Amino acid sequence: MSEHPIQGLMTTAMENLKEMIDVNTIIGDPVETPDGSLILTVSKVGFGFAAGGSEFMLNGDSSGSGQGQSKEQPFGGGSGGGVSVTPIAFLIVNSNEVKMVHLDESTHLYEKILDLAPQAVDKIQQMFNKNGDDNSSQNQQNQSSI
Repeated sequence: MSEHPIQGLMTTAMENLKEMIDVNTIIGDPVETPDGSLILTVSKVGFGFAAGGSEFMLNGDSSGSGQGQSKEQPFGGGSGGGVSVTPIAFLIVNSNEVKMVHLDESTHLYEKILDLAPQAVDKIQQMFNKNGDDNSSQNQQNQSSI
């Protein structure tokens, strides 16, 4: 059984897509900064693929030939594909920390809230401690005046 023409179209398109996408497309090559930090790009990759075709009957052709041989019908077809690479974050690695900088604003907002949570708790504790100190000093003044 011979290979159908659509199979060749699909194979060629898929091989070309495979060549375009590798692991370095998703996690980019590291870039070293003068201070020794490494920056890696993190990307979202999406791809699509389509193929189709049709065999055409010639006018006056019958399905079988008089000599018992089958004739190949003319074939028309095409295939195509596309790749979308979208950077979504940068991973920054230095000697002190590993930090993820998101390019998506909503994700970045959640990360900022988590980063600021300990600072907010410290501020609230300082406010309560300050109010407690003020109240205790007022109580001491009130007790000394009695």
